[in-house]
Amino acid sequence: MARDSHQLLNLSGGLASVSVALALVALKAWALHQTGSLAIAASLTDSAMDLLASLGGLTAIIYAARPPDDDHAFGHTSAEDLAALGQSLIILASASAIGWAAITRLLADTPAPLAAESAGIAVMLASVVLTAALVGWQRFVARRTGNRVVAADSLHYVGDLLPTLGAIVALIASARWGIGGIDSIVALAAALFMAAGAARIGAAAFNALMDRTADAALVEGIAAIARGWPGVRGFHDLKTRTAGSKVFVHLHVELDGEQSLREAHAIAAALKRQICTTYPQTDVIIHQDVAAS
Repeated sequence: MARDSHQLLNLSGGLASVSVALALVALKAWALHQTGSLAIAASLTDSAMDLLASLGGLTAIIYAARPPDDDHAFGHTSAEDLAALGQSLIILASASAIGWAAITRLLADTPAPLAAESAGIAVMLASVVLTAALVGWQRFVARRTGNRVVAADSLHYVGDLLPTLGAIVALIASARWGIGGIDSIVALAAALFMAAGAARIGAAAFNALMDRTADAALVEGIAAIARGWPGVRGFHDLKTRTAGSKVFVHLHVELDGEQSLREAHAIAAALKRQICTTYPQTDVIIHQDVAAS
């Protein structure tokens, strides 16, 4: 598929994410007003964070696609990590607020009653359908283009189904058996889930901003390609760092010093193409050294 087509697909994945997030926020805000459910409040907060994340992801897709320039010789993909770090802090704060409200309601002498459970259930079921449709489209886009931002956003929305389904369970329990305490328990569980996810996202973004090396399996895969490449007698100083969805690779290869510069360049260029084909998210620089006699 042409590069422009890939960019359009990636853009469609980002736009779909923002559109669904907006719809979910509107639906859940109305449901919260009707029911007073903390579980819906947790799900609404999660959807609001999703909207921020989706906007950040869409911005990152657009901005990260810009080619390197004089001020950003390695491109603009670190913007993804900056956005993710900020989003993780916002999610942690929101999870803390939801968790505190849930604990307060659980410790209250008389739990707050829920209302209009049927309307709340209908809204949350609609949320499940919208989220599932979004995940399906994003996975299709990620398979076709290999875009890691879209793939990560898809995984994030899969995780969002938990608080939504939990809110449905809480509303059903309230409507059928009058059990209101489940609402607070579900909200507390959702808050813990959100906090764990935020910590994971924040840690990954921080590690990328600190130029942490790439995943060990990817590094070993690159080493295996270089180790068996025709004309390469050895290699050293294999270094990697991540920035957003990109992995930057620096590699020194040892070549026959008696061959021509053209031949040496052809070997290194072919090796670079193979690494980039196997790992499309990589940006590879290969330095050519003379092998020891």
